[in-house]
Amino acid sequence: MWDELLIATALMLVLEGILPLLSPQALRELLLNIIQMDNRAIRYSGFFSMVVGAISIYLLKN
Repeated sequence: MWDELLIATALMLVLEGILPLLSPQALRELLLNIIQMDNRAIRYSGFFSMVVGAISIYLLKN
């Protein structure tokens, strides 16, 4: 189980590194847009991301 968690964490780091590597300007613009969002919108997007991730894990494991 711990191996899978470490692999998932490593994969997350690889995926998160793609945008800054390929297009740093797009990352800057994305971060500026996030700064301008209100807290409720950020929470909803985080919740939506968690739900999609949890459903994806469930479907892939079963």
